Amino acid sequence: MNWFVPTLSILLVLNVFLAFILIFLERKDPSATWAWLMVLLLVPYLGFILYLTLGQNLSRQKIFDTKTEEDQMIGKILLEQISYLQNNEIVFNDAEMANYQDMIRMQLISDDSIFTQDNEVEIFTDGTKKFESLIDSIEKAEDHIHMLYYIIKNDSLSKKVVVALAKKASEGIEVRLLYDALGGRTLPRGFFKELTKAGGKVASFFPSKIPLINLRINYRNHRKIAIIDGKYGFIGGFNIGNEYLGLNKKFGYWRDTHLKIKGSAVHMMQMRFFHDWRYASKEKATYDEKYYPLIKSNGKTGIQIVSSGPDSEQEQIKIGYLKMINSARESIYIQTPYFVPDQSILEALRVASLSGVDVKIMIPNKPDHMFVYWATYSYIGDLLNSGIKAYTYENGFLHAKTMVVDGKISSVGTANIDVRSFKLNFEVNAFVYDTKTSTRLKKIFENDLKVCDEITVEKYKKRSKVIVVKESISRLLSPVL
Repeated sequence: MNWFVPTLSILLVLNVFLAFILIFLERKDPSATWAWLMVLLLVPYLGFILYLTLGQNLSRQKIFDTKTEEDQMIGKILLEQISYLQNNEIVFNDAEMANYQDMIRMQLISDDSIFTQDNEVEIFTDGTKKFESLIDSIEKAEDHIHMLYYIIKNDSLSKKVVVALAKKASEGIEVRLLYDALGGRTLPRGFFKELTKAGGKVASFFPSKIPLINLRINYRNHRKIAIIDGKYGFIGGFNIGNEYLGLNKKFGYWRDTHLKIKGSAVHMMQMRFFHDWRYASKEKATYDEKYYPLIKSNGKTGIQIVSSGPDSEQEQIKIGYLKMINSARESIYIQTPYFVPDQSILEALRVASLSGVDVKIMIPNKPDHMFVYWATYSYIGDLLNSGIKAYTYENGFLHAKTMVVDGKISSVGTANIDVRSFKLNFEVNAFVYDTKTSTRLKKIFENDLKVCDEITVEKYKKRSKVIVVKESISRLLSPVL
């Protein structure tokens, strides 16, 4: 036992060192700093391990090479669109969208998000239909298939997708598949052998240097996109696995939202994919016009594809959400599995509701991450007194990440309403400027209300003391969840 005391002393010194880093070097958000200091204080001999796993700062490290031919390609378009907006020279397919020129300009400047209006949009809320469409699109691919998913499970659906990709690769179609190393941690070695043998390329994002153990829980690539021939793009909340078909008994029916887009917005998804692919695969894939073809589309939907991540200080998706909330005059409908907002989102929703806007928030009725769920319930409770209406989805598990404002503008993508999505993970959303599409999403929300229970002020006040304790602990830890 001669080693025991020296070891404890070393761990204590490490704790002090990490506290110094938190306060003086990383300059995290104050609430996150205090939360981490509390963890280091309460569990001094475990705190440094938790911090190394969850708390590393990537915010000022630009991990993606932005000096690419794609960026140069859109530079001129960006300047032109900003000028057109300043001079009110953009003709909108939907006249109502002229009221959101400031939001379009904000995303142009903050994220280089080109605004396109030639898009057709199909909405999926059911996993079976979404994957039928994805596999059908894969089978019809004529030039290339690019896919990025946070989670790929070791099950029959994932194998079916890989088989379809391998078949196309064997036909000479370019196939690139990127998945997050933590999200794909259950995949056995050789899972993609058939695909790579056929000529397909596979890469993982932020893989661990230690076999079977990935200590980097933060900074995961949470994006879920697929691009077919540079013409069709899928974006939304569905990962790949049987669970997302509603075949997991724990969650039951899986209610999510995904878009299939045909139009120029797909080019922005393609650009996003290549940035991620180059970093993860180290492949020096060069610009080629075939990845950005002219698209014949009858669509008239306006879209901006907006990305954010810990390598950026802008929090582009969060400020997009804020702008939507602040623009609301009639209604704000939100669906999210995790509702752990920062103070800016919380106050914006409170102000909107007090101003007479109909604010409705829908969350799952069951947790898949316990602490996050009870923190979510706590924040919902905070807003009830401001007049917002909250609901739990009772027909399975709600995983959709959607926001609809006034039935005119909307957002569908991978980002939840939480600090992790705003700061710690790499995310991508489609911001939709179109009354027709947004009204469809609003009606989907209203239809979901038929299988929801409302969380009233009275019901919330009657929650058990056990739940109160769970909420209190989770709320305290929410800045680091």
